[in-house]
Amino acid sequence: MPAYHSTFLAEQDQDTREVGNMAILPLKTQFKGPAYPCMSDYDIIDEIIDLFRANSFFKNFEIKGPADRLLIYGILFISQCLNTINMRTTHSEAIKSLTNLSLDDFSIPGDIRFPLNSMYLPPGDKNDALLLRQYLAQFRQELSSRLIGRLYADSTDKPSKFWMAFAKKKFMNKSL
Repeated sequence: MPAYHSTFLAEQDQDTREVGNMAILPLKTQFKGPAYPCMSDYDIIDEIIDLFRANSFFKNFEIKGPADRLLIYGILFISQCLNTINMRTTHSEAIKSLTNLSLDDFSIPGDIRFPLNSMYLPPGDKNDALLLRQYLAQFRQELSSRLIGRLYADSTDKPSKFWMAFAKKKFMNKSL
């Protein structure tokens, strides 16, 4: 059974930009950044959260386009978020820790510390690198915010055990 790919592969339109070979897709977001506003009810972050648990089991993933690269990055970031919190983390503690994680210094394609450099092209110039860094910061903030909503949908005392069961899974045997 093959892994699930992004549905945004076919939607390469005027709202989609690329830096290196990673897509800069529109987001429904409350955070400032370079992403265009998403006009539909379903964006890439919703898709990443929906496909995370199914794709976590796969060790191989065939990249079919720039949106798949963003999907991979999002899945790996969710894994990092789940490893940051534990079953005793309350809602307010999770907000603090995941907000700090999303704002921490992170590497982008082309940086020495970036673990997926073999699959991602580096940005073309410094302006592209700055755009990608700002977009990924906005992307990480929005993803961690929505993930907290999913993790604590039933209770504010502890995260969902059905999500936390995937904390030890490594998608493609990689981590950010």
